[in-house]
Amino acid sequence: MTTISPIAARTAPQSSASGFFRLLGSWVNGIVTYFARRQAIQTLSELDDRALRDIGIERSRIESAVRGTVDPDFGRIR
Repeated sequence: MTTISPIAARTAPQSSASGFFRLLGSWVNGIVTYFARRQAIQTLSELDDRALRDIGIERSRIESAVRGTVDPDFGRIR
């Protein structure tokens, strides 16, 4: 049987430095995500209409597809 000490279950007190690094990490993650999305939009924009149709994206919806926003008409076969 395993016993967990109540002291081990407590979270460590957070210092202002850990809050700063968490904020910095969140900011860096946002910047990296922004550039990755811009690259994906650029790559999809370079495809011809037939290739976009094959993967189920209309040219006018490239940005929303990359962002992952939900559109009820997205992917609907006409």
